[in-house]
Amino acid sequence: MYITILTLFPGMFQGPFDESIVKRAIQKKAVSIHYVNIRDFATDAHKSVDEHPYGGGAGMILRVDVVSRAITHAKNLHPECKSTVILMDPLGKPFIQKEAKRLATLEHIIFLCGHYEGIDERIRDLVDITISLGDFILTCGELPAMVITDAVVRLLPGVLKKEGVTSNESFEHNLLEYPQYTKPETYNNQSVPEVLRSGNHKKIKEWQQQQAIEKTKKLRPDLL
Repeated sequence: MYITILTLFPGMFQGPFDESIVKRAIQKKAVSIHYVNIRDFATDAHKSVDEHPYGGGAGMILRVDVVSRAITHAKNLHPECKSTVILMDPLGKPFIQKEAKRLATLEHIIFLCGHYEGIDERIRDLVDITISLGDFILTCGELPAMVITDAVVRLLPGVLKKEGVTSNESFEHNLLEYPQYTKPETYNNQSVPEVLRSGNHKKIKEWQQQQAIEKTKKLRPDLL
């Protein structure tokens, strides 16, 4: 998979993507991540990427002409692939695990990270998908792009050490994941459930399924 991130702040990605699973995926060549500075596509002497909104209002708006050139450049980086442009925006559909699994099947993802007050409305015609992390406002689209990249990359074949490890996670089959325990067997007068120490795999599976249902009913009944 190829991922291209259109951003005004490429340096923000150096820490998160230089550690853990994403770093491992890059080393294994399961994913290639490229950063494109939107400001490189401004044409004036000041490298302006934003302007005051028509009709007045607070803040600055990201320009459609600059973004259009950046998107065209990003698509041309991998012309042999089908590119999917994703805008990080509060107006988008909420990001869920099902969408992460779908995105993990794509060839080339282009993340467009907004900033400032917002974007020129005409930019929406240049993107394929608009995604939101939830009903709250962040200062930029870089943070959501990091989150979604992490969620997608870990699903790519060969990235995680154990195959199939993602099949029983929370949100699979509309359930939260069942409780899990490790050593010590007893801590603060709380012991690991006897069934998990029984060695009876059939009973363990039944217990895990029932616990997943109960936890979902308690914490996220909307999933059922």
